[in-house]
Amino acid sequence: MKINADTGRCVGAGMCALTVPGVFDQSDDDGTVVLLDPEPAESLREAVEQAVRLCPSGALSITP
Repeated sequence: MKINADTGRCVGAGMCALTVPGVFDQSDDDGTVVLLDPEPAESLREAVEQAVRLCPSGALSITP
């Protein structure tokens, strides 16, 4: 699984970082998403999928 993050679309809500802090963080500059692990372990799939669903701006997506 690979995570795609569109920082131009991100509104800095931080739901991703709150949901899976080992995979997502927020920029200190503008609060936008920072991918700590763009290809996380398959064991994190459920949590990552939840973070994608919770993203209010739709800035996150997953490719197999």
